Order: sequence, then C-alpha cells, then structure tokens
Amino acid sequence: MTELPKTETLELELKQGWLTIWFNQPDNRNALSDALVAELAAVLKSVRDDRAVRGITLRGRGGVFCAGADLKNFKQNFQTSGDRNAIIQMSSGAAEIFDLVNTAPQVVIVLIEGAAMAGGFGLSCCADVVLCETGARFAMTETAIGLSPAQISPFVIQKLGYATGRRLMLTAARFDGAEAHELGFADFIADDVAGLEIIETQIRKQVLGAAPGAIAATKELLGQISGKRRDEVIHLAAENFADRMVSDEAKEGVASFFEKRKPNWVVKPE
Repeated sequence: MTELPKTETLELELKQGWLTIWFNQPDNRNALSDALVAELAAVLKSVRDDRAVRGITLRGRGGVFCAGADLKNFKQNFQTSGDRNAIIQMSSGAAEIFDLVNTAPQVVIVLIEGAAMAGGFGLSCCADVVLCETGARFAMTETAIGLSPAQISPFVIQKLGYATGRRLMLTAARFDGAEAHELGFADFIADDVAGLEIIETQIRKQVLGAAPGAIAATKELLGQISGKRRDEVIHLAAENFADRMVSDEAKEGVASFFEKRKPNWVVKPE
C-alpha cells in the first residue's frame, strides 16, 4: 500500500494509481520555498520504487503553477550574509529536486495554469509531458535580476535544444503558451483548464495501459545513453532489453497478445 508523507505546502491526491501533487502556496505564487522543495523531494522519494503509482501530475493552486525561486529567502538569508559556501550548498541542494523529477520512474506530467517562471519553468522542463494554457506566461527571468539560471540550464537545453534554450536564458524573453508550443516546450495547449484536463485524462489512459516496469526501464535507459558512444549505447540498450525480455511483465504482455486480452496492469476507468 502506498504511504505518502504528510505535507503542508503540497496537497496530494492519489487515485487509480495516479498521484497529483498540488503546489499549495498561492500567497507567494507557489514559489520554490525551502519547505515546498523539501516536501516535494520527500514525496517523490516515497513513491520512487512504488510501481503502484503509475504516473504523477504537478499542478499549482491559485491559478498559477510556480513563480520560481523564493527571492525573499535569497535576499534575507544569502545576500545579507554573503556566505558563498552557504550559497553553493543551497544551489547544490536545489539541484536534487530537478533530478528527482527528471529521473522519476513514473511518467510525470506538468499542467500549467497562469505562469511558470524561472525555476518553475526549469522544473517543468524536467517533466515527460507539458500541458499549458494558451495564455500562460513564461520566462527565465534570472539574468533580468542579475542572477544566472544555473541549476535549470541543463534541463532547459534538454527540453528546448541548445540554440533556443541559450537565447531564452540569456535574454530573459517572455512568451505565452502558444509560443511555448511553437518552441517545443509545451507538448499540448488548450484555451482553459477544462481543456487541459481532458488532454491529461487521455494521457493518463495511455500511461495506465502501459507496463509500469517497462516505463521505468525506458526512462532509465534514456538517462543512461545521453552523450555515450555508439558502442556503449548498443551495449546499454541490449542489457536493458534483455532484462525486460525475461521480466514477468514481458511474459504477461506477450501472453496477453496471443490470448487476445488486456494485460494485468491495465487500469480500468471508473
């Protein structure tokens, strides 16, 4: 049975194998406060090895996804002291949450209302599927306030490619959901939240029809082969495929094909 940690900055909904994580600090536009980041990390770690949790959706309460870093915290606790080692430690620690989303064994959807700025945009780049409102607002605003988009930069490049990611990070350019779709950031767009939820339901159905172990193995392989030589990719892919071939899931999947039935991992809708 799935056990989720208690949270104060997040609302958690687990239904039919799908975990929806709501950022619930609308007073600060769901900024990535220390508390929110710590709780999000705890939740993602708690379900990392739980194949009963088939997918995860990240959303924000109050009509906004995430405003990025908590600038009040930056000013009060880091710029005032000027402790460079403390800043390095904080930034290195923040990297964990991006890695946890990026490498989650489950399919991760980000559903964006209102805005995803700076670190919130970077966090979205770590997801497998991005849905957003046509009129949603985006920008990596770090350079506009004298900072660098440091920890999010590899994930922005991963999502958008080097040239587009570089331009948007350097210029702090602002763009909307329609432009985000054209740029390849948003996989799907809709004019309102109801439209986004229809799309999300369709994606959930697809994911819940696929084998959870196979999804986890595929994501693991994709993370391993990036930047590797061709011979290394061939070896890693062969090892991955061999493990899958003799897995209980693959045996069930092949049997279900010949027996003309649904495999046992398919979740029936309510």
